[in-house]
Amino acid sequence: MAGVFDLGDGIRDVRAHGQGLINDTFLVITDSGRNVILQRINRHVFPEPARIMANLRVLAEHVRKRQAGEGCARELRLPGIIPARDGKDFAIDPQGGFWRAMHFLDNTITLTAITGKAQAEETGFALGRFHALTHDIDPARMHETLPGFHNAPAYFARFLRASARPRAPAASRDLLYCLDFVETRRGLTRVLETARREGRLRTRVIHGDTKLNNFLFDADTGRAISLIDLDTVQPGLIHYDIGDCLRSCANPAGECPGDPASARLDLDIGEAILDRYFAETRGFLTRGDRDYIYDAIHLIPFELGLRFFTDHLEGDHYFKTDRPGQNLHRAMTQFALTLSVEKHEGKIRSLIGKL
Repeated sequence: MAGVFDLGDGIRDVRAHGQGLINDTFLVITDSGRNVILQRINRHVFPEPARIMANLRVLAEHVRKRQAGEGCARELRLPGIIPARDGKDFAIDPQGGFWRAMHFLDNTITLTAITGKAQAEETGFALGRFHALTHDIDPARMHETLPGFHNAPAYFARFLRASARPRAPAASRDLLYCLDFVETRRGLTRVLETARREGRLRTRVIHGDTKLNNFLFDADTGRAISLIDLDTVQPGLIHYDIGDCLRSCANPAGECPGDPASARLDLDIGEAILDRYFAETRGFLTRGDRDYIYDAIHLIPFELGLRFFTDHLEGDHYFKTDRPGQNLHRAMTQFALTLSVEKHEGKIRSLIGKL
């Protein structure tokens, strides 16, 4: 499919790229050595992928105007869209697959773990800068690309349906543990959506998937230069981005450690991320926004664990797996991280208040 896009050059090689769990991603190397990202969007996850491209056009134009108007010393770069030869932003293959091509940001790296304060601060800068650039986009201009994403009450309802299905009498100890873990925290799923419904939190444009490998860093300087994987940019609560960032970036054990119990929230990394994040966003954050940041840090690892666990109960239809039980393992990792957040609630709230 790379040949249907206007790459301006011949194609030397196409190879699989990245470790995404949803879309199929390829790196296209042109004859001149220029790199391009080619993706087939998962239409089971994103039923209307044209909405993604429409959102990207709104996002790119708004960010371009904001940064040009502000004369920013440090700009946040977004991958540019490469049109197909027919002028559209995407192409459809004979099987109905939805493809898009975007510029690859050269001389950049992603991190598998944050290893120091400087990297944490750069991560906080990138997220804060993204929110500062997008907070004044009218959410009504943006499509929901993934309806119900981060709707924890809906995820819990789906879990209830999945857990009610008959299962083998000899259920594993891990499965029983997860069932009990979720049941005892059902109230947690309602906190943020209730605050939004009651007007204490406002809907803004969010990134939607702020895990560590969606932050790009300059390979030479180590400075954060971009947030990528923009498919989930849509209206939502910025708290989801904050919680997901700390869930992924402040857990030294990573997304799928050998021992799920090793997952924990590193408070020093979390402090460095939040410190720089607040420096970029304090011009528009409200008192209500700040009051619910702990709740976001608490909810998001639980929510992701709930999604992994539900997918396990349903037969692993959503998240890609390499082995049986992998989604159960992923769920236990996120639940261990949830426990770590609960253990340090007082310190986290004090940290947020101080910053």
